[in-house]
Amino acid sequence: MASSERSALLTYRLCGGSGEEERGRERARGRAAAAAAPRKLPTFLGVVVPTLLSMFSVVLFLRLGFVVGHAGLYQALAMFAVAYFIIGMTVLSVCAIATNGALDAGGAYYMISRALGPEFGGSIGIMFFLANVCGSALYVLGLVEAVVDSFGIPPGGYGVDYTTGQMMSFSSVFAVMFNGCTGIMAGSNMSGDLKRPSYSIPRGTISAVLFTYLVYNLLAFLMCATCNRTLLQKDYGFLRDISIFPPLVTVGIYAATLSAAMSNLIGASRILYALARDDLFGRALVLAKKTSASGNPVMAVILSWLVVQLVLFSGKLNTIAGVVTTFFLLVYATVNLACLALEWASAPNFRPTFRYFTWHTCLLGIAGCCVMMFLISPVSASASLGFLLLLLLALHYLSPSSTWGYISQALIFHQVRKYLLMLDVRKDHVKFWRPQMLLMVQNPRGSARLIDFVNDLKKSGLYVLGHVELQDLDMLPSDPLQPQQDSWLSLVDKLNVKAFVSLTLAPSVRHGVRQLLFTSGLGGMRPNTLVLGFYDDAAPQDGLARHPAFTSSREEVPLGFPPLRAPAAPKLLSAREYVGIVADALKMLRNVLLARQLESLDKAWELRRAASPPPTIHVWPVNLLRPDSARYADTCSLFLLQMACVLNMARAWRRARLRLFLCVEAGAMPRAQEEKLRQLLKDLRIQAQIQLVPWDAVTRLHWQTRQGPPGGPAPGGAVEEEEDGAVNFPANATQVSDEYVCAANKLVLEQSPAPAVRFLYLPRPPANTSLYPLYLHQLELLTRGLGPTVLVHGVSAVTSTQL
Repeated sequence: MASSERSALLTYRLCGGSGEEERGRERARGRAAAAAAPRKLPTFLGVVVPTLLSMFSVVLFLRLGFVVGHAGLYQALAMFAVAYFIIGMTVLSVCAIATNGALDAGGAYYMISRALGPEFGGSIGIMFFLANVCGSALYVLGLVEAVVDSFGIPPGGYGVDYTTGQMMSFSSVFAVMFNGCTGIMAGSNMSGDLKRPSYSIPRGTISAVLFTYLVYNLLAFLMCATCNRTLLQKDYGFLRDISIFPPLVTVGIYAATLSAAMSNLIGASRILYALARDDLFGRALVLAKKTSASGNPVMAVILSWLVVQLVLFSGKLNTIAGVVTTFFLLVYATVNLACLALEWASAPNFRPTFRYFTWHTCLLGIAGCCVMMFLISPVSASASLGFLLLLLLALHYLSPSSTWGYISQALIFHQVRKYLLMLDVRKDHVKFWRPQMLLMVQNPRGSARLIDFVNDLKKSGLYVLGHVELQDLDMLPSDPLQPQQDSWLSLVDKLNVKAFVSLTLAPSVRHGVRQLLFTSGLGGMRPNTLVLGFYDDAAPQDGLARHPAFTSSREEVPLGFPPLRAPAAPKLLSAREYVGIVADALKMLRNVLLARQLESLDKAWELRRAASPPPTIHVWPVNLLRPDSARYADTCSLFLLQMACVLNMARAWRRARLRLFLCVEAGAMPRAQEEKLRQLLKDLRIQAQIQLVPWDAVTRLHWQTRQGPPGGPAPGGAVEEEEDGAVNFPANATQVSDEYVCAANKLVLEQSPAPAVRFLYLPRPPANTSLYPLYLHQLELLTRGLGPTVLVHGVSAVTSTQL
């Protein structure tokens, strides 16, 4: 089997999935055909000659006198200096990129796409294709003009272009003149046909550019010394009149313009073929993939020729000169941008053998291109940039992912590392606190809506999806987490949540959560809040299959996740270990959220229903399991208020209304308590409706079942003072009865209308670890039947009244 066939077969085998088979076959055939065509062009014939022929074109014979006649010698020399400064900076960038790796067909498109990624590459490829097509049409129009000139042209005005009747200025003359400099990438466009592209492109392009610069300046001097200004302005074909042998000028005009037109046509076809082969535009360019038996992109040449014919309807060379110049300047600016991005990204693999460039030359090239674009034609420049932006957006959302590498990722890494080092945790201030969440997920199939809910709670903060795999790496041949990483990242993309993924191996879930709490995040961006699903006996439901992200697009649920645990199957986590995780997080000064029945929260229905009263968020900032020390201004209560407010600030929840419940007893001056709480909300800029809830009947149950006098500890229970002054009973679970907890649950449940979600105060676990199961049992009783509920415990101040 030939090497090209093996390459094609390998490519086909690597294209998995039924939807990719056809594209895989097309890529395989295209690459096999390209491999069959041997690269044979040396530096002179492959780079120097095409570049010279493209630059010595219509401008040399038909427009150099126009430039000198309208602008004068000094301004003409200045134009040459500006133009060659711009293309000189661009040539340095082209040489740097061309010597940084293997080049294939496509020239500047190939360089930009492989450096900046498919979005920039595809959009600039289209712009460069149009520039070459318009350039080819421009040279053909120059040839037509030379033919018509042989039969005489009526004279026009002094400062007025007699072909268009427009007054000339520096920018309009420069637009015409610059077309004589746009052939610098003619050699680069032949990269797929060169023997040694990385060797030939720098040497051939620089040689051709220097030679043309000297010739243009020399001819400008000679024209000024031998011709009067009137002749230069009124007769673009004056070279025939002053030449020793006039037919030689005619032959030169025909040969140069035709060769330049053909060079641009072939360059455009190569770009179109490369775009089609890379499948960036799908079936829109499927015809351009067709090649001859020798690998020549015949259909791309025909399509490019048809577009050239359309451009020819513009009719006048000077009419499209400004458009062609704008397109080429935009392409050159992007080439410089590609080189600048590679240099600034500081990637170790950017090691071009051509070293005569710096980021300063790239920046100067970009600035020169942009300035001249807008000087020539602000309208054309703005339209070109707008068209480029539309192409970028279309490719970003519609094109398939590539394996070329994205410079944006390298630049983001570079900048993120720099700013993370600048993010000093010692300068944190409560005014700028935001939740940074670590959500522990056992199986995403049963946690899809919880993942979405926590995404609303993060308020532009860090969001990490954590998962613990119960295995021992010593007993495994390789890391089992690596194959799972792609499934989790695909899930994040599909659910459209702004989250990172952190997976770990551990002998137990509790050890794994500790690892993630210690190691997740980087620098000043570390999780400060742990979120857990509730521990109960409810059978897990596959919410992923019912999630709108999959039901609306009819896509299959990712198969990288195991099926849900059967209801009768044993759990991987015991009740004692679950409460231990909560206790560990609080010891590590992490806030804790326990979410129960969040999978029953249909956010889309709750927030978009047409019913008259808007959905509500019920907030109970009082420790219902500690009626002895019920307070509304301790650290945990304020954190609970903050989390409810953060949810209400999320775009999807802005229609909801906060309802704050104030539990009062008879004779406790409820109006004074309400006014005090209202003032607190005003100081914290939290908009919420306060509702008084008498709970004498509930607290009476507590005192009836509690042994010992009111206000004192139960027998055997130690009393401690917390930093905020609240009384803490380490053996808290023994202080309240199940009857009282059920009554508190009924009190919460009776408040109508039913909310979209409830926020309740999460008491600290008891100090005695043997009471963990009883503590969890009371939490289950407290939240039974409440629907979507979040139990919240905060350990640090997060609210601020400061400006």
